[in-house]
This record gives sequence, C-alpha cells and structure tokens, in this order.
Amino acid sequence: MLPIEGTLVVKFGGRTVAEREEVKAAAEGDVGDGAGAGEDAEAGVVFVAEFGYGNDDVGAGGDLEEVGGHEGVGLAGDEDGVWACFWSRAGSRVGGGRLQWWHCRWCSDGTGVTDPQMSFYLSIFLFLASLSANWALNVEDAVIVVNGTQAVTNTDADYICATIDWWPHDKCNYNQCPWGSSSIINLDLSHPFLAKSIQGLCSSNAHDLFFWYFCIRLLLLSNCPFLSRCEPAFKGLRIRLGGSLQDQVLYDVGDLKSPCNPFKKTRDGLFGFSKGCLHMERWDEVNNFFNKTGVLVTFGLNALYGRHEIKSGVWGGDWDSSNANDFIKYTISKGHHVDSWEFGNELSGSGIGASVGVGQYGKDLIKLKNMINELYKNFNRKPLLVAPGGFYDKQWYNMLLQVSGSLVVNAMTHHIYNLGAGVDRDLVSRILDPHHLSKISLTFSNLKQTVETHGPWASAWVGESGGAYNSGGQNVSNTFINSFWYLDQLGMAAKYGTRVYCRQTLVGGNYGLLDTTTFVPNPDYYRQDNSYFLSLINALLWHQRMGNEVLAVNTSASPYLRYYAHCSKGRAGITLLLINLSNQTEFNIVVHNSMNINLQANETTNNSRKSSAHSLKRTVSWVGSKPSVGTLFREEYHLTPKDDDLRSKTMLLNGKPLQLTNGGDFPSLNPVLVREHSLMSIAPLSIKFIVLPYFEASGCM
Repeated sequence: MLPIEGTLVVKFGGRTVAEREEVKAAAEGDVGDGAGAGEDAEAGVVFVAEFGYGNDDVGAGGDLEEVGGHEGVGLAGDEDGVWACFWSRAGSRVGGGRLQWWHCRWCSDGTGVTDPQMSFYLSIFLFLASLSANWALNVEDAVIVVNGTQAVTNTDADYICATIDWWPHDKCNYNQCPWGSSSIINLDLSHPFLAKSIQGLCSSNAHDLFFWYFCIRLLLLSNCPFLSRCEPAFKGLRIRLGGSLQDQVLYDVGDLKSPCNPFKKTRDGLFGFSKGCLHMERWDEVNNFFNKTGVLVTFGLNALYGRHEIKSGVWGGDWDSSNANDFIKYTISKGHHVDSWEFGNELSGSGIGASVGVGQYGKDLIKLKNMINELYKNFNRKPLLVAPGGFYDKQWYNMLLQVSGSLVVNAMTHHIYNLGAGVDRDLVSRILDPHHLSKISLTFSNLKQTVETHGPWASAWVGESGGAYNSGGQNVSNTFINSFWYLDQLGMAAKYGTRVYCRQTLVGGNYGLLDTTTFVPNPDYYRQDNSYFLSLINALLWHQRMGNEVLAVNTSASPYLRYYAHCSKGRAGITLLLINLSNQTEFNIVVHNSMNINLQANETTNNSRKSSAHSLKRTVSWVGSKPSVGTLFREEYHLTPKDDDLRSKTMLLNGKPLQLTNGGDFPSLNPVLVREHSLMSIAPLSIKFIVLPYFEASGCM
C-alpha cells in the first residue's frame, strides 16, 4: 500500500481473511487522512479506498461518509482487478448510479499506484464535478412514519403469481410475434432452466470465510444474512393457466361432442383463432412438471362451452358443464392437484371479445360450485372457485356476489392493464408519472368495498396484470423501466387487501418474467440480454423479503417517492420498498416508528429546518425501545439500470450486474450492510428494498 499525495492505494482481490482484513484495516484510517472503505465487489458491493481532506476516518460499512466536509475520490477494483478512480457526493452510495469515473492505471493483479500528476487533475475534477452535481441534483428530506403495532391487511403466502397463456406462436401484434413456444400446449417443460427459474435459486454464501469472520466479529452470527440455507427461490409459486383463448379450449377426454383440433388462425373465431385442444397426455406432462417444482395451480375453465352468440360480442344460453366435468374427473383420477378453478376469462361487464350477462354467469357459477363439491367430496380440502377473471365493473361485480350467494366464489379476480396498448408512445411517461400510477388505486379500493359489502367470505385477487396490453411494449415491458410499474403495483395491490397478484406472464409476450425466444442458460447471450432477469428479480426480492403482513405508512414526501412497508419475511423487523420516480431528486429519508413518535416529536420539530446530510445522519433512522448491542446494521438492495439507461435489459444490484453464473444458475442476491443509524437515501430513478431487522414492530411478532 502506497499513499501518494493523499490518495490511498490499496491491494485488493485476495480471497483469504487476512488479505481482506488488510483492506479493512487500511479503510479504518491506518494509512492516510480520510481513508475509507465500502464493501467487497465479489460479495455484491465494492471495497473503496477513499481520498479526502481533513482527519475524518470513514469506517467500513458501505456508505461514503462525508470527509471533512469535502467530496470523496477513491479507487475501486472490478472483477478483473482493474482499478479506476471515481468521484462521489458526500454520503453517496457506492454503485448508486452517480459514480463519475476518472483516470487510473491498469493493475491486473489488483495493486495500483496513481499517476504522479493525479492530485492536480483531481483537484480540478473535484471542483467541476461538485458544481455539476449541485446544479443537476436536488436533495429533499423525507420523514416516513411506519405503524408497526398492527398489520392493516395481509397477503397470501403465495402472493407472487405468474401466468402461462394459451397463445400459439403466430399470435402477433404491431407486426411482431413475441410469443414463440410459450403456451400451455407447446412450452418446453423439459428445459432445466424453466425449473430453475421457478424453484432453483440458492442464496448461500456460507462457503465464504470472510462472511463467517465478519458475522462472528460483529456478534451477529445468529442473524447473519449471508448464512441462509440453499432453498427454492419460490416456495409454492402460484401459476395461473389461462388467458384470452381459454374459452375456446376443448379437453380431449370423455364424450367430447366435437373434434379436438389445435388452434388455427381464422377470421370468424374469437381473437382470430379457432377452437383449440388440450390433450390429456399434455395435461399429464404439465402436472408432472408442476408437481416437481412445487407449483400451486390455478386453472381457467372454458365458460363459453355450449353457449351461442346472441348478438355481437354477447353470448347467451346455459353453460354445458359436461366437458369440464369429465376433465376434472380425469384430473382427480390421475392425482393431479389443482389449487383453484377459475371460470372464464374477461367475460364480465361488456367483456373483451365476448361477454355473458351477470344473471346467467352467476347461475352457472353455482352449477360449477356444486360440481366441484361433488367431485371432491372425499377430499379434506376442496379447490377454491375463483371468478370472474375480467376487468372490474362495479355494478356487475356487486351483482355477481348477490346472484351467486354466500360461499360460492372464494376469490374475486380482476385484470389490470393500466398503461395502455403495447404500441403506445406514452408508456414510459406513464410509468414515471406517480399520478397516473395512483389512478388504479380507485379500482383496488372499489373492489375491496365490493368484497366487504357483498361477499365478505371472498378475497380479492389480481388474476392477470401485464401493464401494457396486446403482448406488452417492446423495449419497455422487458426493460428496467417496467420495474417501477411492477413493484409499485405489487405494493399498492397489497395495501388494498389483494391476496394474490398474478403477473402476465411467466413466459410469453414482451412482458414475461422469462425470456420468450430462449431460456437457455448461455452466459454469453445473457450478458448481452438480461431482459428476463429484470421482472424475475423484482418478483424474487419481493417474495423473499416482503412478509404477508402489510403495515401502514405515512409521509408528507413528494409523490415521486413511492413507499411500502411489510413485516419482514421469516424474521424480525420490517422491510421497506422505496421507489424514486424522480429523474433529478435524491431523497434523504428518516424512518420513524409510530410507537415512539411522541418521544421523537420534539427532536423532529427542532431538526425540521435542517436539510443537510450531516444533520440527518445524527437523526435515528429507525426507532424502537430495544437497547442497541454493538454495531447494528440494516440491509439494502439497491436496483438501478446499467449505464443509467432506463431501457437497459441489465439490472444492477448494489452496483453489480445481475447475470447468470457460468453454470447457468441465478446470482446470489446479497445486500449491502449499512450502519443502522447512518443516512438512508435513494437516488433518482432507482429502487430499494431496505430490511430493518431491529425495527420494533409488535404487529409482526
């Protein structure tokens, strides 16, 4: 290690505890003024040797703390051992999207010495960079109050859900055909990565001695976030099998009254396709796959079978239940487990393509419920009946619960496509407009009222939601920017009592959680196109960090700061989801516990006019009554797009690209550990999951 004119140069890249501790020791100020460190790039963050004026030391912990009132300049190594200089605002996060790279020498072995003239250029660069940052970036303070005393509502354990549709390969919109082989009928169930995506993420870092040593030194071994067991990414992922063509699907079993042929394009068919066929051999394959991966199945039945079109778009007559009855009988006889049966797709209200009057639909629901009860009479737990799987129409939904009666419908499902058509030029602006995103809250609120008033025995589900309809928006729905819409929808839906949220789709269209054309784990390919990772990682972080209990949150912050709080999943404390939709405002955040809000009232009043980062750092970022023992940390998962490009198909977690391993496995989703009382902030156009394990929340116990 050679300090040259105030710039600290460190050796990094070794794998033993000793070498890493050497870096940590240097970071704690043993060499040079203002020396500091973040965290390890190989563990999802970056070790940084920081340059600064004055005598303030920066401890290892992830934040670039203010150094004597000045900005920081540092050295960071990438995976190849290359060192680069960067400038960062005081208090900024390493990898937070605002790193400005400068000149350093190439050092392939992880050691480095800066150029002798560097200090002169650095001083000029610091001056210009600080001016540019001050002009371009606004900083606002925000106080968030979380009520942890009681959950306001709950989601199901299998809240995260995805759909698999019926669309054949020649389903096209806007001169593009993005579905490929992604339907229930032709999806390649034998492909190993499909199973991995549903089941196979392992997040254990217990093999890394550094993390053991780190946790032991901090006396946090019992709560060490890095020592989690290797377990399925999604335990009990719900998959809904259904979509626009489900009301044209015939089941090739029993006394079928017409030929069972594949879907074909035709002018006189619903959505431009003929009736299709589900063969029982394929149904067996689908169920065997789901059984191996632990999937909970929701299956959408054909609700138009036996009906006829009485006028344009309106279908009448009684539902013929014979084909569904034979199909369910076969399913039971083979031991296939279906968690819930759904009746029809988008037939409510004025319908999409076809509609059925609420009186007739309600009568047929009763018939289906009786059939399910009879067929499953020897089962301790019977499948749920969910309906109507359409767009919310208040009068129609209210009447359905009244017509069908008590305990018939278990879940009221509705669909959401609130961004417009996939070809709409305003998709991006709508995603980043908090007022547009909030409009759908009226639908959530009205459905909640419908269920509470007319069907308190039922729950509300989002049965299908893809943001943009007609297969999603190309280079929007499959890029980073869609993360803002998706995570905001998950948070908002949960807040209004939605028990299950099904994303359109698991695979297929432009909005799939997985890449449609191929999910081959080819590292070279996915280093260039990680589009399938984006939504899948969002879903996975929610599933692993956000518990079922939804907490009330209040703030007077800008509407561009979106915020949601849940009890943490499987552990003490709470998890926050923060979404910054602003392109020029960074929010410095203080989180208060409503249990102690009166205790903090005077301090908050006294500090309300102080907006500097330094004053915020002295404010407690979480409030509880438990005494602190040693140094406590929170966990942060900061999501940003590669190269600050909102349409990037590569997502960064704490500054590190999320890519498949060479073996085709998911990367570990490791947090940055940050001192519990240090400044909490979120950069413009970014997303953070923040786990506060020591936040006292009696409603989570």
